[in-house]
Amino acid sequence: MQRLFSTFADGFPGGGILLLRVVAGGALINRGIAALSAETHTGLVLPIVGAAAGLLMLGGLWTPVVGLLAGTVEAWIAFTQPGTQSLAIMLAGLAISLAMIGPGTWSIDAELYGRKQILPPET
Repeated sequence: MQRLFSTFADGFPGGGILLLRVVAGGALINRGIAALSAETHTGLVLPIVGAAAGLLMLGGLWTPVVGLLAGTVEAWIAFTQPGTQSLAIMLAGLAISLAMIGPGTWSIDAELYGRKQILPPET
């Protein structure tokens, strides 16, 4: 998984990536909840898949795969559901950019797949 990222950004850039993940993930989850609470339950699958991707994006787990999935779902929503294009295009752009940038230091991906310091055992 580490080969997918050039680096796990920390410091100020890592904080920016965390902010992007929180905004994109929160908006995707909000969109899924709104679809569940709507009076008509037509086209419910895509917002639910987007909300699940948003939940994983919040934690920074499998960010490249989840970002591409969320971007694809939101692009599909933008093309098939009239009246939601602006939000869907914005969320697709955020999700795909997060897939390209990576999760940052403050993520589950960084804990699982980031660089580790290996110390030799003391003799």
